[in-house]
Amino acid sequence: MVSAEQISGTRILNSEIRIPLQSILSEVTIESMTDPKENTEKVKALCYQWGASLFGVADLSTSKKKEILLPPLFIDQLPYSISVGYHLSDAILEEIQNHPTPLYFHHYQRVNILLDTIGLIVTSAIQHLGYQAIPIPASQIVDWKTQQGHLSHKHMAQAAGLGWIGRNNLLVNETFGSRIRLVTILTDLPLVTVLPSMKDCGSCYDCQSVCPVGAIQEHQEDFDHVRCYEQLRTFAKTLRFSHNICGICVKACRGQH
Repeated sequence: MVSAEQISGTRILNSEIRIPLQSILSEVTIESMTDPKENTEKVKALCYQWGASLFGVADLSTSKKKEILLPPLFIDQLPYSISVGYHLSDAILEEIQNHPTPLYFHHYQRVNILLDTIGLIVTSAIQHLGYQAIPIPASQIVDWKTQQGHLSHKHMAQAAGLGWIGRNNLLVNETFGSRIRLVTILTDLPLVTVLPSMKDCGSCYDCQSVCPVGAIQEHQEDFDHVRCYEQLRTFAKTLRFSHNICGICVKACRGQH
């Protein structure tokens, strides 16, 4: 049994390994810098240290502000968008056949928690330098009518050069395909931005043939959001999942890794 005193002063990795919180905080600091290139490399290294698979930075001023459900002041004062991705377990995805599995559901939840943790760690490090940062939750709906979060992680990642929006309406990364989850951190720390990816799915239609409701079309803009959402709700209800997930087209989009 772990005591309250142990919990208050420790991060518990398992029953045998306990690391003082003070040592964790010392790991997340970045030396004070003004060079955007150096800043970018340090933040990237911090993200990878905590388990990230992808990292990119976009110029938030080029995004469509009407699609960002945050006060305009935030967007104006925090011009950089950091996108962090995590490569999902291929073995867990391969288990999916005609519906999401309990193992995938658990994996999905834990990856979201990890990404939110990385967002908090990066925010702490940036604030330590005297700059501002806002971690956007990896999976949170704030407008239930349109099924939108504070912003679109996939569009932020596309703007950060991490991939393109595929026929499956998900971000497709050249290496990992759609087998990724994403989180976004907005900041005013000077960083080096990149141009959005101009690639597309080309002749690949692997996701189209496996969609159980035919939501995936020839052109990404014709994706049937309603059919997809209704199937997600059906899976959640019949499988008793607390999240609307599927994973079938995620599994089909493997990338080149």
